[in-house]
Amino acid sequence: QVQLVESGGGLVQAGGSLRLSCACSGSIFSINNMGWYRQAPGKQRELVATITRGGRTNYADSRKGRFTISRDNAKNTVYLQMNSLKPEDTAVYYCNAWANAHNYWGQGTQVTVSS
Repeated sequence: QVQLVESGGGLVQAGGSLRLSCACSGSIFSINNMGWYRQAPGKQRELVATITRGGRTNYADSRKGRFTISRDNAKNTVYLQMNSLKPEDTAVYYCNAWANAHNYWGQGTQVTVSS
């Protein structure tokens, strides 16, 4: 079994920064793509960013330039650096990973940006 545990969420003022982390643990043979998604109240879950094992990144257009995804393969951990946060970035942020050819989700971490 594989577990994803997110951390780093919280309350921040508009214009501030947060760094999310997601550690993947368990019986891991391989991890391919990892990523972050978010879901705001009353809205569908949406892509924030993904990163391949080799470091190739993909961002949703509205997050380009403000958010940076990275990963440490030795630690099976993915990060999301979020800068210049806006109130509309308020959401539950979910970590995602393709591990052992299966898709896994974390439990989510709340990010709240006050105006």
